[in-house]
Amino acid sequence: MVRAAAADEVFTALGNPTRRKVLERLSVGPATVSELAVPFDMQLPSFVQHLSVLEESRLVRSKKRGRVRTYEIAPERFKVVEDWLTARRELWEARLDRFDQYVKRLNEKESKA
Repeated sequence: MVRAAAADEVFTALGNPTRRKVLERLSVGPATVSELAVPFDMQLPSFVQHLSVLEESRLVRSKKRGRVRTYEIAPERFKVVEDWLTARRELWEARLDRFDQYVKRLNEKESKA
């Protein structure tokens, strides 16, 4: 259940385009709140809420030096997403393999008839 809760938290954070853009920017390197907020047309308190969601989901971490807070990506948390997607991919590959076998059997029966 803990793993499902972690996946829910991460996917909720990733479900917003603003937060995904912030993550794309942070994939280049750390940035301050001000630097991250520049491309977005919103008030700083609203933008900081997005950063809070990302930090609570542990996709990013922050450090405060004086009055400046800097964010960086936390790549290890993306393992939750990778594991979830891998499990879905394996499930669908198995289903499609079974379907392929079924179609081949049908085609063999049809060609014999």
